[in-house]
Amino acid sequence: MRKVMMIPVVAISIAAICLFTLPATNANSDNKPSAKNITFTKDVAPIFFKQCVECHRAGEIAPFSALSYKDVRPWAKSIREKVVSREMPPWHADPKHGDWLNDRRLTEREIDTIIAWVDGGALEGNPKDLPPAPQFTEGWNNGKPDMVISMPDEFSLPASGPDDYIYFRVPTNFTEDKWVQAVEVRPGNRRVVHHAIVLIETISMYEAAKANARRKGIDERKAPTLFEDTAGITRIEGTVKRAIEGLQVIDDGCSAPGGGGIGGITTQLGDFAPGRNADVWAPGMAKRIPAGSNLVFQMHYAKTTGKPEKDRTSVGLIFARSPVEKMIESREVTNFFFKIPAGAENHEVTACHTFERDVELINFMPHMHMRGKDMKYEIVYPEGRRETLLSVNYDFNWQTLYRLKKPLPIPKGSRLIVTGHFDNSSKNKHNPDPTQFVRFGDPTYDEMFVGFVDYIYHMPKDRIVARIDPKIYDSYAGKYSTGTGFDFAIHRESDKLYFVGPKQPMVEAFPESETRFFFKVADAQMTFIKNEKGEVNELIFEIDRQTIKARRIGKTEASASNQ
Repeated sequence: MRKVMMIPVVAISIAAICLFTLPATNANSDNKPSAKNITFTKDVAPIFFKQCVECHRAGEIAPFSALSYKDVRPWAKSIREKVVSREMPPWHADPKHGDWLNDRRLTEREIDTIIAWVDGGALEGNPKDLPPAPQFTEGWNNGKPDMVISMPDEFSLPASGPDDYIYFRVPTNFTEDKWVQAVEVRPGNRRVVHHAIVLIETISMYEAAKANARRKGIDERKAPTLFEDTAGITRIEGTVKRAIEGLQVIDDGCSAPGGGGIGGITTQLGDFAPGRNADVWAPGMAKRIPAGSNLVFQMHYAKTTGKPEKDRTSVGLIFARSPVEKMIESREVTNFFFKIPAGAENHEVTACHTFERDVELINFMPHMHMRGKDMKYEIVYPEGRRETLLSVNYDFNWQTLYRLKKPLPIPKGSRLIVTGHFDNSSKNKHNPDPTQFVRFGDPTYDEMFVGFVDYIYHMPKDRIVARIDPKIYDSYAGKYSTGTGFDFAIHRESDKLYFVGPKQPMVEAFPESETRFFFKVADAQMTFIKNEKGEVNELIFEIDRQTIKARRIGKTEASASNQ
């Protein structure tokens, strides 16, 4: 997620009546409420309390509260306008696809009731008719957290300048695995926090980050997280990542190896973005924070107010109360290689992922930037049947998390296809510059194409790390090539073995046997192949249903620390 200065203003103007959208059902005009009988306390407040006050209350994104007649009355005509236009509450999914737990749409009768109330003079009614207001924990939508973890200190932003992506590492000090049932990320300063993502940095990821820092001559106490790396396809400009010059162009990611990206399973715990819901999962399913992990706050700051600002964002955790039967995993189905021509009105981009195991889909979240027009999720089952799961008219200001009412079983071998379109023309009033081609990048004037998806599966047995003599690693260390221009290295440091890609951080590989290793940060494994002399001359990768062979092209001497 990633974006720009105008957003909070735009978001507030849209949220001005965070209330009403497309009707969910039709009603006969003869059944329309009579205006003279409609009052706020008896008829309208129950609708607002059910559909609107999550946004329309003190401290939330909307500019007025819908909890009292006094607060609502000045907005009555505007509310009617938004009801008639079906603009609020914001909901952009095609009703022909999917059954959603958080569907915000009002019924036709609810809309007619609100219209009749305004047309009848927006009367208050008998205060005794007012139903009990929903109860909220101050500052939280999910209720009181079991634990709140915050950025270490307030972060200060200057009055002006480009967007910033800043990472903050916070130790959890957990001595055992924690299973999280609900997650809510709360920005400390909504005026400048465009988005906030909280990521899990496991012990092995932290050790790899420190090893990578040592390799680059950086004090390991200040080791950048693996999330900050450029991955060889981006360059750092200020604090943001942008596509490198001359990066190959692949608009149809589904036709390319890896589905169009280098993304995959993420360690995302939760996030905040304009219009996004907090995460709440059903009993029996949860996300795991392994013992000893750090939390990493990825903060996107936009300097929107013209004056210095401060922020200290927090995340609230609610732990599972019942036994966890299924674990939640998040995945980015991403295309990093697209290129949108200048002036293009409907440029198509795709990305794909094939599931390695049986899963159940539970959530979707489309993500693009200012030129995003629409996005569609489809699944192609192993027998060839194709089904549309979600289709949205994309709105950058309302990055909704679409939550299925029931988990959708997806068998192993099914392929998820994400298709989207971008409007880079002058017809797009939000377009920063229709005269320029656009590529992947963090800042909002660049673009992104990410189909986030959450799914659950029965908890696998932990893979056992074998005990082998680290000296054996010396026979594996060296340079390898796939023959397609992708060269990498296997590096030994002390008693650990690392994979090192081009311009990428080191990632630790764990032994399952003397020649077979697996990764904890990705669903992948590698096997070293020996020739008739017992020398390692080949490496086989297995990742995302692909088998990739790499030939050893050079050996690496053991470092002093390995002697």
